[in-house]
Amino acid sequence: MSVMKRLSMIFKSKANKALDKMEDPRETLDYSYQRQLELLQKVRRGVADVATSRKRVELQITGLEKQAQRYEEQGRKALSVGREDLAREALQRRSGLQTQMADLKLQHDNLQAEEEKLTTASQRLQAKVDSFRTKKETIKATYTAAEAQTRINEAFSGISEEMGDVGLAIQRAEDKTAQMQARAGAIDELLASGALDDYTGTRGDDIQAELDRMGGGMDVELELARMKSELGQGPAPKSAIEPGQAQQQGQPQQAQPQQQGGPTQQLRQPGEGA
Repeated sequence: MSVMKRLSMIFKSKANKALDKMEDPRETLDYSYQRQLELLQKVRRGVADVATSRKRVELQITGLEKQAQRYEEQGRKALSVGREDLAREALQRRSGLQTQMADLKLQHDNLQAEEEKLTTASQRLQAKVDSFRTKKETIKATYTAAEAQTRINEAFSGISEEMGDVGLAIQRAEDKTAQMQARAGAIDELLASGALDDYTGTRGDDIQAELDRMGGGMDVELELARMKSELGQGPAPKSAIEPGQAQQQGQPQQAQPQQQGGPTQQLRQPGEGA
């Protein structure tokens, strides 16, 4: 296969695919119906033209008949006055008119037969056009319903172009949100561990962090003393002053580690043998 033939085939295949994608069956059906209506209109116009010609021939025949009758009357009058020559001339003219009338009648019969054929064809074409119109509307309604159902199914499955774009946008938004959440969590952890300095905070924040670490250490000591008492290795630990009780007594909450230090020392005395 030559290069030109291959290019021609490729071009035709591409054009056929593009036309098939652009073609709408509903528009094609409407165009076909419009063409049939135009053809029906031409047939009806032809019937009207033939009927007009037939009527014209009928008028000509009627005129010739009247003229032939007049020639006959003139011949009778000529014979009545002894003018045989005039009577013969009138009869000859009347004979020529009869020949013309015979030809016109033949044309009239042909036109009438053609008119009947065109009328029958027009009636049949009208029936076909009406049937095509009904079928066209049915096909258009079915195609529209199938197209709508296809769009709905594509929307449900997410394979349509519009829904695919929406799905990609949602996926990008979710990925970006998860990335921002992970970044925020990592920064919080770094701030809590002290790896990053919080330039927006105050010195009170550092003191509070130190007090929190001391409170966590006292909790460990209390838990260790409780476990020793359960195992019979020491007395039960005394409860530390609750933060609510310290506030009722007008004492700051930061003094709890000093108040809790007493029980810790008492718990250590039995172990020392005091």
